[in-house]
Amino acid sequence: MEMIQVTLLIAFFLIMAVLMFLRKLPAIIALPIMAVLIALTGGISLPDTVRYVIGTGSLKLSTAYTISIFGSMLSVLLQKTGVAENFIKKGAELSGDNPWIIAVVMLSLIIVLFSTLGGLGAIIMVATIVLPIMSSVGIGPLTTVGIFLFGLSIGGILNVGNWAVYISVMGLTVDQIRPFALVMFCISFAAALVYITVQLYRDGNNLNIKKIISRNLLFLALAGIILYSYNMLLNEEARIMINESLSGIGSILTWMISAGIVLLFVAAFVRLLLKKNEHSQEVHWITIFSPAIPLLLILLYNMDFIASFVVGLIYTYIATYKKGRLNVFIQSMFEGGAVVMPAVALMFGIGMLLVAIMGPGTPVAAYPDGWPVLLILKPLMMKIVPSNPFEYVFIFTLAAPLALYRGPLNVWGMGYGLAAVFLASGLNPGAVMGLLLGVGHIQGVSDPTNTQNVWLANEMRIDVQKILWNTIPYTWILALLGLTCSAIMFM
Repeated sequence: MEMIQVTLLIAFFLIMAVLMFLRKLPAIIALPIMAVLIALTGGISLPDTVRYVIGTGSLKLSTAYTISIFGSMLSVLLQKTGVAENFIKKGAELSGDNPWIIAVVMLSLIIVLFSTLGGLGAIIMVATIVLPIMSSVGIGPLTTVGIFLFGLSIGGILNVGNWAVYISVMGLTVDQIRPFALVMFCISFAAALVYITVQLYRDGNNLNIKKIISRNLLFLALAGIILYSYNMLLNEEARIMINESLSGIGSILTWMISAGIVLLFVAAFVRLLLKKNEHSQEVHWITIFSPAIPLLLILLYNMDFIASFVVGLIYTYIATYKKGRLNVFIQSMFEGGAVVMPAVALMFGIGMLLVAIMGPGTPVAAYPDGWPVLLILKPLMMKIVPSNPFEYVFIFTLAAPLALYRGPLNVWGMGYGLAAVFLASGLNPGAVMGLLLGVGHIQGVSDPTNTQNVWLANEMRIDVQKILWNTIPYTWILALLGLTCSAIMFM
């Protein structure tokens, strides 16, 4: 009976994934269907499927789509008040007109930010700043999204907070994780430079190949220097010494930025009271800081994402105030919700699929031994554990696309559950970590069920499936290279 269930689970997963991949069935319909079929096939009763998979699943990502709605409100208000257009002009003036240089600089900025930041709220706020700058110099919408996702995923490799799972679940130490993470960073950064070069050429930009090659080598050399410094910073004694020496400077900088935010609000209020904006057609320079204020509030004070968006909305309203601006503000609230609704609807399906595979997150009395779908899949996973380096690379390179659509190798699907199975079977903990990090870019960059992919595709008016088609050749090769390095280091 279990063999039949496993066969059907795999069949339903592959059929729906292929239909979405080929764009024969939209993800907004395919994901809920997949979730229900997987739950029923896995032994979840119809009432529990309705209650947990559909009911609880619809709310699984409630925080993510609420943040999306508020972020969209701010985005629409910035567009309606002319702030976004002005920001694009200023960004283009400051960054020049070389698309390749701008793309690499933006990639580097995103990597640095997301080596510490995380969550959809931070993604939306950084994207609000970065996307218009790249678009303003002729970088295509699909390329812009791809660059952002590569930066986001590469930054996640260096995010020490993401290492906590490998430390707690697999018993690894920072000294065991760091070398492989740094190797993956180098490979991923080189792949991102290739992606930028190829995509800009496909977008119709004229590129000087000799200059591009020399610049690629220069950026890789700089990345190596930064990585060496980063490696030194993770040394406990060096980190303590540097933190002590910089703590005073950090406090002063925090106070200066805080004072700057207060002064911006004061300046906006003064202009409002004096009615300076009443007849001016130009957007005042203080509005340029509208997208940055929410991000600064989170970085400095760890403010809640929704609260920071509300502060950004208020600041933008005050800084751009004119007669009739209240109507514009209210229209932005309604339109912001409407613009992001396709992304919200897709997140309903993603949440359902998560619950169908992993369970609702709390024990269910009807299933005292655990969530049936996971219990059925574990024996299958035990059988595919590789016994030598060649099998490890070969099997998991072929299986790497299973990181898509919340599949078995997706850490936001059942990846960590699968990791526990591999550990129990005797696979080296380092090799398990290498597996998840190695195929991580397929999930982090290409997966259409990522909330960031959905939001970015919606923001740039492109089909989320096109991101998959555009990036998977690069991320699959990255998976092969990452798994090869993992096999050399851990098998």
